[in-house]
Amino acid sequence: MPVRTVVGALAVACLVMAGASVHAQPKHSPIPNPQKRPISDTADAEWDSELTGKISVSQAAYRNWQEGGVNSLSFTTSLDGATEQEGDRWAQAYSAQFALGYINQEDQEVRKSEDRIRLQANLQYQGEGFFDKFSPTLAGDLRTQFATGFDYSDNPYPDDDPLAEEEPPVQTSSFFAPGILTQSLGLTYTPVDPLALRLGIASKQTVVAEPDFRVLYGVDPDDPVRLEVGGQFAARYDQQLSESIRYRSQLDVFFAVNQLENPPDAVWENVINLEVNDWLSTDLEFVALFDEDTSGAIQAKEVISVGVSFTLL
Repeated sequence: MPVRTVVGALAVACLVMAGASVHAQPKHSPIPNPQKRPISDTADAEWDSELTGKISVSQAAYRNWQEGGVNSLSFTTSLDGATEQEGDRWAQAYSAQFALGYINQEDQEVRKSEDRIRLQANLQYQGEGFFDKFSPTLAGDLRTQFATGFDYSDNPYPDDDPLAEEEPPVQTSSFFAPGILTQSLGLTYTPVDPLALRLGIASKQTVVAEPDFRVLYGVDPDDPVRLEVGGQFAARYDQQLSESIRYRSQLDVFFAVNQLENPPDAVWENVINLEVNDWLSTDLEFVALFDEDTSGAIQAKEVISVGVSFTLL
């Protein structure tokens, strides 16, 4: 079965799960956290779901402007959904994040400014004694993108690669190239309500469906998948700082058993959401990523967006 079909089915299934229970939500009800134990306290609780969308547009135009400037137009749309349920012994939570944006600047072709597919699943056993404080947890995570990506400044291919002679921009990514999947089995500890910590054994697959890009992500040219086994530490923090300000932080660190001498792979995501009113909001996002198989430098992304948000569930 083609990779595109499998991932599309996962995304659809996650969204269907998010819409399984449609009911009113409080104005500032946070999106459920897949790493954090769900908030329901009854054995037969229903699904608690939320689905929100956001559209951001920015535009700048200049004419006879002595100080100079570049005409530009950017557009980004996103959809975030999550659902959770807690039973007598088992608690489960699922989330999906989708975003795609483009920017058009004067004298330049249209370029991608945002591209994200993120699916997460979390299943926890809620026992007694030790297992009440440290909950056995099975977790899964998928990260990939929708559209083709380019490097506009340099050619990152090694000198002996057939694409090394191409002038920028050069294509470096596409749908499920790469796709990062992680599965882990461990224990979750929640010392305080906004913070959840998880440590366990893990498996990580780096999938590159396009053969030309495999050299950029440390994947064998004849094999679309690089498999790694090791341990994972994950931390989630989700706090409503005030009535209109919410801070979310997510850190994932993976240690491969065959690369213990190398620094671990890490992704640290931070989002501050400021709600102006029921439909207008501002997001400040900072992401830092390190994977020595891809780059020896820390990759960083910073985004400030203002847009119209709407709650579907």
